[in-house]
Amino acid sequence: MASTTAPVVLASNRGPVSFTLGDDGTLTPRRGGGGLVSGLSAIGSEQRSVWVCAALSDGDRAAARQGLTEPDVRMLDIDAETFAHAYNGIANSTLWFVHHLLYDTPTRPAFDARFRDEWASYEAYNRAFADALAESAEPGAAVLVQDYHLSLTPRLLRELRPDVRIAHFSHTPWAPPDYYRLLPDDVARQVLEGILGADRAGFLTERWARAFADCCREVLGATVSPDLVVTHNGRATRLGVHGLGADAEFLRDRAHQPDVDARLDALREAVGDRRTIVRVDRTELSKNIVRGLLAYRHLLRTRSEWLNRVVHIAFAYPSREDLPEYRAYTAAVLRTAQEINDEFGTPSWQPVILHVNDDFPRSLAAYRLADVALVNPIRDGMNLVAKEVPVVSDAGVALVLSREAGAHAELGEDALTVNPYDVIQTAEALHTALTMPQEERAARTKRLAEASTALPPTAWFLEQYHALTEGAG
Repeated sequence: MASTTAPVVLASNRGPVSFTLGDDGTLTPRRGGGGLVSGLSAIGSEQRSVWVCAALSDGDRAAARQGLTEPDVRMLDIDAETFAHAYNGIANSTLWFVHHLLYDTPTRPAFDARFRDEWASYEAYNRAFADALAESAEPGAAVLVQDYHLSLTPRLLRELRPDVRIAHFSHTPWAPPDYYRLLPDDVARQVLEGILGADRAGFLTERWARAFADCCREVLGATVSPDLVVTHNGRATRLGVHGLGADAEFLRDRAHQPDVDARLDALREAVGDRRTIVRVDRTELSKNIVRGLLAYRHLLRTRSEWLNRVVHIAFAYPSREDLPEYRAYTAAVLRTAQEINDEFGTPSWQPVILHVNDDFPRSLAAYRLADVALVNPIRDGMNLVAKEVPVVSDAGVALVLSREAGAHAELGEDALTVNPYDVIQTAEALHTALTMPQEERAARTKRLAEASTALPPTAWFLEQYHALTEGAG
């Protein structure tokens, strides 16, 4: 456990290091990557920092109890039941569903006694983070709180440490007021007021920032200035937009390593002399994989010229398998892909190549091979796949992109835009993408790659930090 305070403190559910518990009781650490890790490292070269996170596994909890985490990491050993209720019951089964508009409203949600127990756990989980942050922050420190797991933390921390500067960043979309009000009235207020405990609240796109402001106005009666400063109960919180981009240097280097080349050779052998439509997603309900498969089926049914001439490569990696909705969705993805292969497949042509297991080198190989990238989420805070494929593409790629992805704000001009619910429109967009002239495809890919890498992960995190510490707009 971190034993000292620091002028920069980061808080997130998942930390920069995880521990594997061996059969003999040994603990093996593994350092993660990503924008937060690299960004905090960049700050750390100038001043001390501490990362507060939750222990997620048995190995993490053992390490936290034994004080074996890294000096700059404070890992919280939160009661396992409290964590499960907060993480699965509220963060992933309530707030995620609200912000991604996922509820089947005739039957769900039903906020009953079980929900109230889970909500109490979510409050306790956020309070544990606030307490740890208060202990870890030097006077006047900059505290950067990440995502919907910790929406109550800024206000709780503000009550404990009014001297620190606090930022909260939402990696998800934000629901419009009418949908947000599915939440119980007191819970809806708590979440908004929790984030408004921060000096700054950051979002991936202006659309999500304005939706948050609209909720504050309609649910709390807050005032919102034209430049998105929300004032409530005498406190002002400035909203900011920081559009996370792809890490071009890392992706281009990693995509040409031998293990990726080997997987690319295997994919080429499986595809043969055919065009490719590629998607890479988690089996997350919001990613809309089933409708993407239905659009591909409609393409094959209505455009016979593509029979035996195209392959849909779909990598759908398991997500939240402990939630029954996600297990059922993964089964639906597998079933739909099999139905397409049964309807159209021949001894020499498999129309859908589907893998439901994680393999990052294989994903990069598919990025390189893609003639068309299909990114059609129901709703997405950003969607980095849409940004990564043009960066890695070998010969240029046509991007079919949902208008409900946050990435559409930056990439829409050079993508083929679709309504994620419209299977026929998506099928037509796939046809247009497959028939796009090579020169146009290459030109679009170049512009897409430039837009996608405008704010790479380290710069994205540093931009948030400097906006908080320097009072940027």
